[in-house]
Amino acid sequence: ENRIPYRVAEYSKGDRPATVDDYTHLVIMGGPMAVYEMDRYPYLKDEAKLIEDFVKKGRAVLGVCLGAQMLAHVLGARVYPGEVKEIGWFKVELTEEGLNDPAIKELEIDGSGRAEVFQWHGDTFDLPEGAKRIASSEAYPNQAFVYNNNVYALQFHIEVTPEIIRQWFEHDEDTDRALEMVRHAEEIFKDYLQRAMGFYRNFFQSSLSNIK
Repeated sequence: ENRIPYRVAEYSKGDRPATVDDYTHLVIMGGPMAVYEMDRYPYLKDEAKLIEDFVKKGRAVLGVCLGAQMLAHVLGARVYPGEVKEIGWFKVELTEEGLNDPAIKELEIDGSGRAEVFQWHGDTFDLPEGAKRIASSEAYPNQAFVYNNNVYALQFHIEVTPEIIRQWFEHDEDTDRALEMVRHAEEIFKDYLQRAMGFYRNFFQSSLSNIK
């Protein structure tokens, strides 16, 4: 929409950016592996180093699901298996800090102090020192945090569309659950997309004054 040039680097396939200095923003997406499985997935160590370099240079970073857990790890917090798996649409509460954050506040539904988001995770993380918790739920207190005003970690999948959810559930044995997930996505997507786009605009237009 904003015609921002970007590059996709697939670390699992050996793709690496030559230098951090060529980029202003970093987005780290999800995956089935875990932060505590770096010996099994050694490329995660390289990814962690990239994230660390971006944060140290004051560049904007967004971590989604596994990406959020990677951010928590890089910032010194513990990442570990949670007590329950969250799969599907869930309500999360925006904290006072979240309601005062221009990006995450865009996800709020009609002044309710809540956001409805799509989850697919079993792991969780502690809040890193110096970070602000901006979204929470009863099952998982740390649903999202912001660090240094331009580093965002979202445990949930802000990027979903009805088609993405359909693909994720393509081989699900529980067809009724899969159909309900897609149906609900189609039902709310027009309004959800506007809220998600508001978050993206704030994140990608975030101040670059922190860059070192």
